[in-house]
Amino acid sequence: MDSHTIHKTFLKAVEEANSYPKLLATDIKLKFYAYYKQATEDPGLYRPTDEIELRNAFKVNALLQVRGLSKDEAKLGYIELVKTYLR
Repeated sequence: MDSHTIHKTFLKAVEEANSYPKLLATDIKLKFYAYYKQATEDPGLYRPTDEIELRNAFKVNALLQVRGLSKDEAKLGYIELVKTYLR
C-alpha cells in the first residue's frame, strides 16, 4: 500500500473509531491513543498534558511502545486495531 492509500484508509478508520458506540477497555483505548498520536504528531516524543499524573504515566508508556514506528507504520497499526476491536 502506498502512503496516500494508507492515509485514506487511516482517515476512514479514525472516523469509524470516533463513531464506535461501545466502550472499550482502557488498555485498548491506550493503544488507539498511542498509534494515533504517533501517526499524527510531529517527530519527537509527544507529551500528554492531562492534569492527572497517573493517567499521564499510562499515556507515556503507551507512546513509548510505538515510538520507533514511522507515521505510515503507526497508521497501519491503527487500522489493524480498528479491524481487530471494532468490527
